[in-house]
Amino acid sequence: MRIIVASIVAIFAVSLVCQSAVAQNQYTVTGAGATFPFPLLDLWRVKYNAEHPNINMNYQSIGSGGGVKQHIEKTVNFAATDAPLTAGELELVPDSLHIPEAIGGITISYNVPEIPESGLKLTGKQIADIFLGKITKWNDPSILETNPDLSLPDKNILVVHRSDGSGTTHVFTEYLNMVSQDWHDQIGFGKSIPWPAGVGAAGNEGVAATVRTTPYSIGYVELAYAFQNDMTFAYVENGDGTAFIEPSLETLSASAAGAASSLPQAHESWQGITINNALWAKLVSDYKLYVHSLASELGNRHTK
Repeated sequence: MRIIVASIVAIFAVSLVCQSAVAQNQYTVTGAGATFPFPLLDLWRVKYNAEHPNINMNYQSIGSGGGVKQHIEKTVNFAATDAPLTAGELELVPDSLHIPEAIGGITISYNVPEIPESGLKLTGKQIADIFLGKITKWNDPSILETNPDLSLPDKNILVVHRSDGSGTTHVFTEYLNMVSQDWHDQIGFGKSIPWPAGVGAAGNEGVAATVRTTPYSIGYVELAYAFQNDMTFAYVENGDGTAFIEPSLETLSASAAGAASSLPQAHESWQGITINNALWAKLVSDYKLYVHSLASELGNRHTK
């Protein structure tokens, strides 16, 4: 079974020279970047300062693109980004370390007054078609087919996406690139893409606020933001089409289980590293290994 809840590792791109001391042994550590892990980083900031009153952390939730830019310019002690540094970026800051700090999941959150609860069922193709602007109505026949028990309104869908350079966008569009050939052929994936439909908002905070206050809208936000803002979110079909998976801490953990052992060391290259749909990747790897072993066994039998 493949869990479609998108899983990511938020990455610290940390300079080896990382200190900012002020008078009387007071220290301030400055960081900037991804909005995705901000709720966790803000909690860490408070908890750590309570135990170490002489150390303060200041983290600006400005998006992965902004964080990488400030890291390259060396105006912060550390940056957080959901997508690892590219080879070109790493050339500009070759002493960087990638340190995994957290795993999160992206939800497809919506605001449909006629559907006040979570649980709208969407396939990966439907999500891609909505963000492509191909599915424009909430009562589209395709959505009705997967939600026969819901009263879906004849209302236009307002797509909300990130307006800033975003690791969340990188992860979400990477997922769409995996599940939709049309998306793969027309758009691709990255921190910033040419969105074919919808309106933009800055940060997970901005997308969450826009979706929460705009009827008939849909957007993608990190699970913590959906929880914090009491948002309704879709259940997404798994890879073999046997179930629609509810985004939760449990399904997210299952999706990313075992990923840590496959990650590079902090000083190694992280380009192309992803745990998006990690369980699917594992199944594909296991299948290829099985096919290779079967082929070898058949070859051995043929030569005997």
